[in-house]
Order: sequence, then structure tokens, then C-alpha cells
Amino acid sequence: MKNRIAVILFLLVLCAAGLCAAEQAQAKKLKVYISVDMEGVVGTVTGDQLGPSGFEYARFREFMTREALAAVNAAKEAGATEILVSDSHGNGENLLIELFPPDVRIIRSWPRHLSMMAGIDETFDAVIFIGYHASTNNPEGVRAHTFSSARLTRVAVNGTNVTEGAWNAAIAGHFNVPVVMISGDDAAIAEVRALVGNIEGAETKKHLGFHSANTLTPQASYALIAQKVKAALGRVKDFKPYKVQAPVTADVSFKHYTQAELLTFLPGFERTDAHSIRFRAKNMLEASDIMVFINSYSNAVEP
Repeated sequence: MKNRIAVILFLLVLCAAGLCAAEQAQAKKLKVYISVDMEGVVGTVTGDQLGPSGFEYARFREFMTREALAAVNAAKEAGATEILVSDSHGNGENLLIELFPPDVRIIRSWPRHLSMMAGIDETFDAVIFIGYHASTNNPEGVRAHTFSSARLTRVAVNGTNVTEGAWNAAIAGHFNVPVVMISGDDAAIAEVRALVGNIEGAETKKHLGFHSANTLTPQASYALIAQKVKAALGRVKDFKPYKVQAPVTADVSFKHYTQAELLTFLPGFERTDAHSIRFRAKNMLEASDIMVFINSYSNAVEP
């Protein structure tokens, strides 16, 4: 009888230990989403760095990759157990994917649901923005624009002008996931913080104009990004998701009037002035898909 009781007690201890281990494993889960743009990357100032036709693009896509890697490696050191990276600039095919650790997954190319935030869901614990820039409404900031520098002059949500960062933070907020850190120039960081909150910021350069900046060196940028990522994830519970009230009213202004005119041929779009339209969406996910359509569709598209 004593042996039987001893066995039962031993099994109970094992079960309790296993339960504790499972709880600890669950508590240690840290899933991180990293959205990477390029205009805010160290040294980036003109189109010479931003697309395949630019004479400095090959070098600067490596700088972009190294900044993303600095965030990835710092996140791992801070305890991240799963990381998803979104290539969110230009053609969506900028990051040198062979340089990333094998346990990191990367989202590439367009079109895709939720655009720069494709793949985000409620299972993530934190969002990081790398290489972000100021909005088209901001008179300051290097290469400041919102979604399309060629097409748009304003994007607002519920009457408030937004940056790509604030828009993307609102998508994350739909899933109750907070943005915890951003890198980019001083104007970009200040503008996102004004809406999203006092998140950690890695200032890669100070804007001097739309096409000029006082910049860090790449090595200094990588070190600063790593430092700020660790600081953010070290106090991840301090950050709150950025939420906008649903249903969402979005205002979009175009550089040319034709897009505004044509969109009002569709139900659900209202023309608010010669260059602007307004639409309503049930939430940020629906609003994002509408914006993807607005920015991506062309009647020249062919299979």
C-alpha cells in the first residue's frame, strides 16, 4: 500500500511539474511582426537608392536588409520565439532573403491583403516598423508620402490625417497587437508617436529636406535599432494597441482628379472635392483592402 501511495504521489509531482513547464513555455512565447520600408533606412535620400533603376539601389537594399536583420537578431536576443518579416517597399522584393535566419518567414511582393501588414493576426505580441517615413501631409521628412508618392496627397481616418505607420498600427490594433518600436528619420518617428503613443524610436537620420538628411552610418544605425528593439521588447507590456473607432471613415486625396471622378462611379464612394473621395468600411481590415485596390488597380493590368 505504501508503495502504491508513493507511486501516486510521484505521478502527481510529475504532472504538476509538467503543468508548470507548459505554463512557463506558454509564458515565454513572444511572436513579433516586423514591417520593413525603405525611405527611412539610413542614408536614403533620393530615388537613386529606392528602386532597381537607381544607381545606389543594390547597396541600399543591403542596408535595408541589415537594418531588418538588426531588428530580427535583437528580437531573438530579447526572447522572440517566432518572427514574421514583411518586405513592404516598392515592388516588395527588396530584402536579401538568403541572409535571414532559417526560422524567420518573409512576406514578399504584391498585391496582398493588409498590404504592409500582411500576415498579422491576434497571435502576435508586438509589431516593429523599420525604415518608415513621414506622411504626405507633413512638410518635413525625407521622401515623405503616404502609400503612393506619385498618386496621393492625403489619407485620413475618421477625420485625422495618418501616416503609413499610424494606418498600419491601426491594423495591428484591430488584432489587439501593439506597435512597440519604429526606425526612420526624426519627422517620421515624431509623427507616428503623436498618434500611436510614445513607442521606442531609432532615429537613423535627421531630415534637412525632402531629398536631404544628416544621417548615421549604416553600422551606427544597426546598433541603434538593435538597442531600441531590445528596449521595446523588454517592456512590451507597457505598450497599448492603437485602435480607431469602427466603422471607419477614410478620406483620400489624389494629385489628379480623374481617379476621384472614376471611383465615384462605384457605390460606396463619395466625392468630397475635385481631387478627393470618402468611403466607409466596417473596420480597418476592410478599409485596408479598399486602399490596396485604390493604389494597385490599373486598367492596363493584364494577366
